[in-house]
Amino acid sequence: MAVTSFQDLPLADRDHDWDGDAAEKRVREWAGAEDEPNEKYREAHVWYDADKKDNFTAYKLLIADVVDGRLRAVPRGVMAAGNVMVGGRGGVDLPSKDVDRVKSHLAKYYAKMGDEAPWERD
Repeated sequence: MAVTSFQDLPLADRDHDWDGDAAEKRVREWAGAEDEPNEKYREAHVWYDADKKDNFTAYKLLIADVVDGRLRAVPRGVMAAGNVMVGGRGGVDLPSKDVDRVKSHLAKYYAKMGDEAPWERD
C-alpha cells in the first residue's frame, strides 16, 4: 500500500468541471497507460496498492486531469477526494496507516487552492 509522492501539480481553474471517468480516460492516454498503469499514470492519484500496481483497480483518489496537454490537479477533483476522506459517498477503503498521509497529501492541494481541508475546519 502506498501514498503517492506529492507532485505539486499545477492547478486547473477552480471552476474546471470534474468528471472522474472522463479524466481517467484522458490520464491513461496522456500517460501512455492504455494497457496497464505506469509511473505517469500514478502521478494523477493520491493512493495505490503497491502490491497490485500493474492493475488499474489498485489506484484510488484520482485528483488530476489533462488540461491543455498538461497534467493538472483539478480543484473539484481534490474536493471530491477530500469529501470521500471524511466519509462522503461511502468513504474509501484504505489501510488505517495510510489515512493520515493521504489527508496530508490532499491538504497540500487545499492549501494551494487557498482553502482548508474538511478535516482541518472547525
